[in-house]
Amino acid sequence: MGIVGIFLFSLILHFWGLERFNALVFDEIYYAKYAHDYLTHTPFFDAHPPLGKYLIALGMWLSERLDLFPETAMNGLTGSMRPPWSYRWLNALVGSFLPLIVAGIAYELSQRRRFALLAGLFTAVDGLLLVESRYGLINIYLVGFGLLGHWFFLRSLRRSRQWLWLGLAGLSLGAAIAVKWNGLGLLLGLYLIWGIARLLHRRRSPLPPDLMMPLRQIARISGQSLLLYLGLLPIAVYGLVWIPHLQINGVSFWTVHQQIFNYHAHMGNGPAIHPYCSAWYTWPWMIRPMSYFYETTHALTDPLPPLHPPLPAGTGQVVYDVQAMGNPFLWWLSAIALLMGLMIAIEAVLGGLGLSGWVLPPASSQPGVTLYLVVNYAANFLPWSGVSRCTFIYLYLLAVVFGFLAIANLVDQWLDSPEPWLRRLSWGVAGVILLAFGFWLPIYLGLPLSPDEFRLRMWFPSWI
Repeated sequence: MGIVGIFLFSLILHFWGLERFNALVFDEIYYAKYAHDYLTHTPFFDAHPPLGKYLIALGMWLSERLDLFPETAMNGLTGSMRPPWSYRWLNALVGSFLPLIVAGIAYELSQRRRFALLAGLFTAVDGLLLVESRYGLINIYLVGFGLLGHWFFLRSLRRSRQWLWLGLAGLSLGAAIAVKWNGLGLLLGLYLIWGIARLLHRRRSPLPPDLMMPLRQIARISGQSLLLYLGLLPIAVYGLVWIPHLQINGVSFWTVHQQIFNYHAHMGNGPAIHPYCSAWYTWPWMIRPMSYFYETTHALTDPLPPLHPPLPAGTGQVVYDVQAMGNPFLWWLSAIALLMGLMIAIEAVLGGLGLSGWVLPPASSQPGVTLYLVVNYAANFLPWSGVSRCTFIYLYLLAVVFGFLAIANLVDQWLDSPEPWLRRLSWGVAGVILLAFGFWLPIYLGLPLSPDEFRLRMWFPSWI
C-alpha cells in the first residue's frame, strides 16, 4: 500500500491547479508552439530531436478530439485557441509515474522494499521534477524514458526472456535520446557498469554474491547482446523518430543534425547570453536555480496573465513565482550520499582499503548497488564538464535522480544499523527532506505569497 500512497500523492501534486497561469510558461513559448506546428504541418527549426514535441502535440490532439477540458480557460498563444491543460496534462501524467519507476529501479537493484519506498518518496518530493512535469516542457520525457530504460535493463537480469526486457530497454533509451541528446549519458552509464562488472567477474571478486548484486548478473550479459539491444536498437529508434519531422520540414537527416550541432556549438556563455547560465559544478549544490514564471498583483482577487499588464517593480502585494529548483535538502544530502557512495564503490572495485567501514556495516552495504548508482551518476554528470556553451540547472536532472537513489539507500541501511545514532540520523534525514518540500512547495506550484513569504524562501541572492 505504501507505493500506492506515494503514487496518489504524486498524482495529486502534478494535476492540482494545472491550469494555473493561462499563459505560456518558460520554454512553453517554444515547445507548445512547436507541437502546434506539428499538428498544422508548419515547418520550423528546433535545437533538439522531435520526440518530446510529438508527445506534447499528442496531448493537444487528444484533448481536442476527446473534448477533455471543455470548461477551462483558453488562450491562443500556441497558434490556436486551446486550454493550458491541453499542452500540460500528458507531461503531468508522465511525471506522476516517475516515483514508481525510481522505486522499481531501487527494488530491482537490491530486492529491498523499504529502499524502493524511500526512493519513490524522495523522487515524489523533488521540486524540479515537479515543476518540469507541470508545464509543456520536454525534460520530463527525457527522464521518463531514460529511467524506464534502466528499469527494463535491471528487470532483464532476473527474468526469463531476457531478450524481451533488453529490447524494451533499448527502445526506451532510444526514445530518451530522441527527446534530447544528453540521453546518451544513460547508455554510457550502462556500458560503463557492464565493463566494470565484467572486470570484477574475471577477477573473481571475493565478495559474496548477495553483496555484489546486480554486478554478477550484469556480467553475464554477452557483448553481442549489449551491442544489439543497447547499441543498434536505440540507433534505429532514434532514426525512425525523425521521419515525420523531416517530412514536414523538407530537410535531410544529416542537414538537420548539422544545424542542431552548429546551434549548440556556437552558443556563448555567461549572463550576457542568459541570466540563468550556471556551470556544471554548481548544480549539486543548487547555486543558480531558475525562475520559470514571476508575476505580482495588488490582491489575491486580481487577474493573472495574460489578462493584465505587468505591474511596476515593487508595487505588487502578491507574488506568483514558479521556481525551477530542487528540494534543497534533498539535493544537498544526495550530493553527500554520493561522496560516501564513491568511497564504497572504490572499496568494492579495489578491495581491502577500509574506506567504507565508517559509512555502512560491510555486511549490509551491498557495494554493487552503490557502484551502479555512482557510475550512472558520473556518466550523466561529468560529461558536462567538457561543454563550454551556456548550461542550465535542469540539465542535472538525469544525474540527480541517481543521487536520490543514493540517499535513499543510505537511509534504508542506517535504519538497520546497530548504532542508535545512525538510526536517529536516518529519521532526521527523511524528516528534513519532507519538511523542506512542504516549505518550498508554494514556489513549485506557483501559489500566491506575500513579498516577505517569497523572500523567506530565497535563501541566497543567486536564487532570485
